Amino acid sequence: MHGKRIALCASRKLDEMATLIEKQGGTAVIRPAQGTTFRKGEELGVEMRAVIAMRPDWIVFTTGIGVEALWEAAGREGIADEWRQAVERANIAVRGYKTVTALRKIGVTPAALSEDGTTKGLIRALAAYDVAGKNVVAQLYGDTAPKLRQFFLARGASYTELLPYRHVAPDEETLEALYNEVVGREVDAVCFTSAMQVRFFFSFAREKKEVEPLLEAFRTDVVACAVGQVTQEALEEEGVSRVIAPEHERMGAMIVTLARYFDA
Repeated sequence: MHGKRIALCASRKLDEMATLIEKQGGTAVIRPAQGTTFRKGEELGVEMRAVIAMRPDWIVFTTGIGVEALWEAAGREGIADEWRQAVERANIAVRGYKTVTALRKIGVTPAALSEDGTTKGLIRALAAYDVAGKNVVAQLYGDTAPKLRQFFLARGASYTELLPYRHVAPDEETLEALYNEVVGREVDAVCFTSAMQVRFFFSFAREKKEVEPLLEAFRTDVVACAVGQVTQEALEEEGVSRVIAPEHERMGAMIVTLARYFDA
């Protein structure tokens, strides 16, 4: 990684990752693209009551932290029993091992499970079920799931998204600086540690700049690096054809994998 400039889009563990990059001979460029996350208050309670009244046939849980936030909100809003009953009545689909762990703690077993922790894997698991005419609710962390939505709607299901958190985009100056550095080949790699960072960055490019020069840079001179499969999937959905990711979803492993890529 000697002489390489690596852009970091994370908002946490930046010092640790920057130190790892510097030990490998590179330079860390801090470009946080995560934005700010706020847990919803009474608004979430209103949304959960609407879901309970809907009596969903399927509930899709995509993050462990989202599962926990919903259970905490149910207790806070005085609807814990009603929420548990809604979940127990529904068929449960799950993406991600952290989500499975969170559900097991409260005694919930999924009917459909993504084997690889991605939305594509979840859709493969759900393909065996007839969802026509069914009410489906998908818990998301903040990143939209267009392919999941398309899957259910194409099969005649009713689809509702439930987001326990509100997300505020990062400042445009940071996103513009990162865009210019990628397109101008001023960085050699960009490390993304969440799908949200990917969405915010590419949404900015679509709305304020042009996406094709960005994709061309990632195809040729700038390496897109993802911390794990969900983030990799988000990059691929945005059209990035070359993405490297570590076998184990850890930020340190991501930096080591990137260093090995450059060495090779």
